[in-house]
Amino acid sequence: MKSILIALTATIILSSFVHMQKKQRIIFFGDSITQAGVQPTGYITKLMELIKQKGQENNYELIGAGIGGNKVYDLYLRMDEDVLSKNPDMVIIWVGVNDVWHKRTYGTGTDPDKFEKFYTAVVKKLQQKNIKVAICTPAAIGEKTDFSNELDGDLNKYSSIIRSIAQKNNCGLIDLRQSFLQYNLANNKENKEMGILTTDRVHLNEKGNEFVAEQMLKTLAPTSAN
Repeated sequence: MKSILIALTATIILSSFVHMQKKQRIIFFGDSITQAGVQPTGYITKLMELIKQKGQENNYELIGAGIGGNKVYDLYLRMDEDVLSKNPDMVIIWVGVNDVWHKRTYGTGTDPDKFEKFYTAVVKKLQQKNIKVAICTPAAIGEKTDFSNELDGDLNKYSSIIRSIAQKNNCGLIDLRQSFLQYNLANNKENKEMGILTTDRVHLNEKGNEFVAEQMLKTLAPTSAN
């Protein structure tokens, strides 16, 4: 009996240790900005560097799942293969720029009602699998601070849709749109179109990647307690 109790105790201790060591698998689901996020200066790489600085590198596994040109319905179509098959604990969704940008530029974007429906469907499908979800507003299509960027109005509208989705579905919100506006108001005194946080009005420069990583880190705080 004594040997059985010892073996049982050892099993419980080992099981607890394995559970404690389990990394939180986080998938970043998005477009070309996220595709570039895994590069040496990308925001996902920068985020991992910040995590290591805190001595928490054993707590997280970060996986990029970005494809250039993707819109929200592209995410919906590929989520089974690129996200659910990897059994994540959390998914951070960052999409919307192409839905807005391509609508005006190429006529191939996403109308607001369809954007909301597809986005909500993605969120609900993840939540049905007990996956934590955080969603991001699209950051910028131009960095001018006087709201003279051509697509500011549309970008603000789609950002409002995402904020509403977050509230209705009780998921995390990373309001990059608001954060970028605030940063540019403080640091873009010359009202430049690009070059503050982006290379081309949309894609991130190194400072932009660092800035996004800092915003993402705030959202990971709740998972570190699990």
